[in-house]
Amino acid sequence: MIELQGRTAVITGAGRGLGAALALSLAQAGCNLVLCGRNPAALETLADRIASTTGRRPASVAVDLADSESVRRAVDAITRSHNHVDLLVNNGAMWLEARDTPHSAEEVLTVINSAVTGTFLFTQGLLPLLRRSAHPDIVTIGSVSGLPNAPLQTVSVPFYAAKRAQAALADGLRQMLAGTPLRSIVVHPPYLDDVQPGEPEWAEAAERAKGTRGTNRDVVDAVLFAVTRPRHITLSIVLDADDGGVFPAQGG
Repeated sequence: MIELQGRTAVITGAGRGLGAALALSLAQAGCNLVLCGRNPAALETLADRIASTTGRRPASVAVDLADSESVRRAVDAITRSHNHVDLLVNNGAMWLEARDTPHSAEEVLTVINSAVTGTFLFTQGLLPLLRRSAHPDIVTIGSVSGLPNAPLQTVSVPFYAAKRAQAALADGLRQMLAGTPLRSIVVHPPYLDDVQPGEPEWAEAAERAKGTRGTNRDVVDAVLFAVTRPRHITLSIVLDADDGGVFPAQGG
């Protein structure tokens, strides 16, 4: 397996949930991290935890992907402090569940702008740093909601549309970057249980039976697998589950 030791990885949405699990796992694999997210306090708390376990303190950069000016400032900050980036994990996005009452314009704009506009602008801004890497990868965390003909289930229409657009973004990047060293990888998770490295549930997640829900660990394992494949291979991974997946189990 290709080693990740010493590689510089930028992760959006790193302050909690799946983003935090990705950060903890990539740090354990030897990556030097740039944690990005809307909550600076959460990023600093996570950086403290990583520093205490690895001896390497990640950088933290505040960014609101729904705000293009915030994205510009974050890109500028990373560009000033790093001469290259090896791995960009586009994990940041806003969740919006379906409901009977109308969604506000602000909610809809935030969902679309964070998943699509902000993610693209952030990626585009970091392309010069990625091109300086000997092994550059972009990983987009999509969703089974973004797959063609996916069931709506409990997500809102704006979230459903945003994830479909995000899947197109990852595919468009893959085509745009064909013939270059850069890979555009995408992982589409189902509904997930939030488990974190170091928790008993993290170890137990590897032993879950068919019919149970996916977890953060499943996504982390998929990302680690994808970025450690030989460079001539680019993966698009759908993580399915009977509970919360593309084809949810019917009945009890």
